[in-house]
Amino acid sequence: MPAVLSPRLSAGTALEGPRRIVHRTRGRTHGPITRLMSPSDLGETLKPFVFLDLIDARDLSRAHMPKLGLHPHSGIATLTWLLEGAVEYEDDQGRQGRIDHGWMEWMHAGSGAWHGGGFGDSDRLRGFQLWIALPPAAELAAPYSRYLGPGQIMREGPVTVLLGQYGSAFGAIQTPSPLNYFSVALRAGQSWRYQPPTGQQVAWAAVSRGALRAPEAIVAGELVAFEDGELPLTFRALEDTEFVFGSAARHPHALTVGHYSVHTSPKALRQGEARIRQIGQQLQEAGRLV
Repeated sequence: MPAVLSPRLSAGTALEGPRRIVHRTRGRTHGPITRLMSPSDLGETLKPFVFLDLIDARDLSRAHMPKLGLHPHSGIATLTWLLEGAVEYEDDQGRQGRIDHGWMEWMHAGSGAWHGGGFGDSDRLRGFQLWIALPPAAELAAPYSRYLGPGQIMREGPVTVLLGQYGSAFGAIQTPSPLNYFSVALRAGQSWRYQPPTGQQVAWAAVSRGALRAPEAIVAGELVAFEDGELPLTFRALEDTEFVFGSAARHPHALTVGHYSVHTSPKALRQGEARIRQIGQQLQEAGRLV
């Protein structure tokens, strides 16, 4: 059973565990978005987790950030999780709206979907967008989206369960493959110990705010990948810290990558890209693409 250790109980806890950090990155930053993982680098090591963007923007009311127009995906699912601020969204089905901090957006692109949005009107925006490679049975399935508020997202201790299970808390979305994805908040001095489920050998963490030891230091803006295995991991907060953490059974398929898509084979990629071109043509004719 995963455990949370109070600052008093964690004093003197041995953090030198057997699972080492084997990759560390601060990614590539463009404006308010830092790409920490992509299929050409850690996405191959950590699949089914294939892209991770850290969103961190300040003074948005003065920055005049451009809206991110409709753009396509296929073969993947995306999960957007906000820790501060709000973002706007729209999709090819004509749905538009806004999600605030504490909300998550799940977009299962499957056979092909277009979506877009903007950075909202808050001065501070902070969160993550994760992309997950889909298995063959799901990569060409019908697309769908879900928008979940705080009342629909379960928590246990310091862990918010975005996907998968932690203790008695379950994610509201059925995962396409065996994986867990959590948002974790620790106060300075607290420790959190995680025991992966059987078969989930992939593990990584990315810090948005604060700093950890696991057992090496991990600071805000960094993503680290741990060596494969099912042995537990222990994180200790050096200051008040928020981070996301993922573990999974390794995606056993090749990453066949297009401009907007990730599939398991060239054939599936051709089908996905054909479908998003078809949707794009319909959007163009409707005057929805600029």
